[in-house]
Amino acid sequence: MKFFKSTHTFDYEWSLVSAAQWQKYPNDHCPHVQHVDVLNRTVDPETGILTTERLITVKQNMPRLLLKIMGGEETQYVREVSQIDPKTKTFTLTSHNLSLCNIMKCHEEISYTVCPEDSKKTQFTQQATMTVGSFLSRWESTIEDFSIKRFQQNAQVGREGFLNVLERFVVMAEAAKQGPSAN
Repeated sequence: MKFFKSTHTFDYEWSLVSAAQWQKYPNDHCPHVQHVDVLNRTVDPETGILTTERLITVKQNMPRLLLKIMGGEETQYVREVSQIDPKTKTFTLTSHNLSLCNIMKCHEEISYTVCPEDSKKTQFTQQATMTVGSFLSRWESTIEDFSIKRFQQNAQVGREGFLNVLERFVVMAEAAKQGPSAN
C-alpha cells in the first residue's frame, strides 16, 4: 500500500471555494475527465448536510498493452460521494475507482475547511491510498510506486486547474454582487 497526502491553502473564503468545486470539471488542465454525472443528491432536513453521489468518467492515459493485460479499457469510472455541512463549513469528498478495482484500488479523501489561522482562507487536504491486489503481488511495489507518482502528478495538475476555475468563479461572484452597472 502506498500513501499520498497534500495540503494547500486557498486565499478565498470557504463559501466561494466550496461553490467553485462544483464547477471544477471540465477544465483545460484535466482533459482526462470526460463526464461527471450526478447519481443522487439529498439534503438531511435535520442537519442541512448536502450529500451528493457522482459518477466520474475518465480516459486513462495508459499503454494499451498494459490495459489489455489488466483487462481494462481506456474509459474508467470513479464513484465520488461528497458531503457539505454548512454549519461546520466542511466539504468532504471521498472517491474510489470502480474500474479495475479487482487489480488495484485507489481511495481518495479530500476536505475543504475554514483555515484555522485565517477565516477568510480555505484549507484543502487531499490524501489517497493505492493498493495492488494479490493477483499482481510480484509487481505490487512497482505498480504502486508508478500509480502513486501518477496520482501526485494528476493531483498537482488538478489543483492548478481548480485554481483557474476558482479564480474565474470569484470574478463572476464579485460581478454578481455589484449587479448591473449603470451607464
